[in-house]
Amino acid sequence: MRGKQNRTIKSRNMNIIRVVDAKHIEGFKISLKFSDGTSGNVDLEKEIYGPVFLELKNINYFKNFSLDTWTIGWPNGADF
Repeated sequence: MRGKQNRTIKSRNMNIIRVVDAKHIEGFKISLKFSDGTSGNVDLEKEIYGPVFLELKNINYFKNFSLDTWTIGWPNGADF
């Protein structure tokens, strides 16, 4: 077949930076620590829009986040 090529795909060992710790500070602010040793605070108040994030506008629900494989998430499936 014309154009058919034998391609070998090599996987690369990528270092994916993950959230390893997260704590609620106040309001919609969260303190984050990452697997590469960096840390910082983020205010997600202006990022909470759209259907999947609707429940997060309730501050009590917002505080109910947990760590998943690489980031923070909520019971409704929302994550950042």
